[in-house]
Amino acid sequence: MRSETTREKIELLMKHLGGDVRAPGRIYFTGGVSAVLFGWRGMTVDVDFKADPEPVGFFEALPRMKEVLNINLELASPEDFIPALPGWRDRSRFIAKHGQIDFYHYDFYSQALSKLERDHPRDRLDVEQMVVHGLIEKNKLQSLFQEIEPALIRYPAIDPSGFRSRVLTFTTGEQT
Repeated sequence: MRSETTREKIELLMKHLGGDVRAPGRIYFTGGVSAVLFGWRGMTVDVDFKADPEPVGFFEALPRMKEVLNINLELASPEDFIPALPGWRDRSRFIAKHGQIDFYHYDFYSQALSKLERDHPRDRLDVEQMVVHGLIEKNKLQSLFQEIEPALIRYPAIDPSGFRSRVLTFTTGEQT
């Protein structure tokens, strides 16, 4: 069992990955990493991220990073669970550059919708913190949900009416 991941471990991960790859690329962090870096959580269990484009040497570096830093690394992003939101790359927030890698927070609207779909208590708290920190606006979240709603049919694990209800309850405060 690996230890929980703190801000210091995330920063070391970025530094080491930036030094290990042999070509430019981007890493998009999501979930607990964003919560830890913004300070509304002290640690996270998993480091969830997406590489796009994947830098040369990226996959070779991951096993060493897991061992050296004693962390859980998961290749996961919101688009693995819900349809990709239009413009997600443009809304992703820059964190830092290490070596040839640019590190970003995956689009917070995508993160919020994937958390509302999953509907765990910690996820609901994370989405509230995104609003508190000015990372998302409720009316824009609702609008982006409406843009992807027709594509939910491609995600059979999702209950579209339940998902819609959770989004509307969060964005308007009204039960549906």
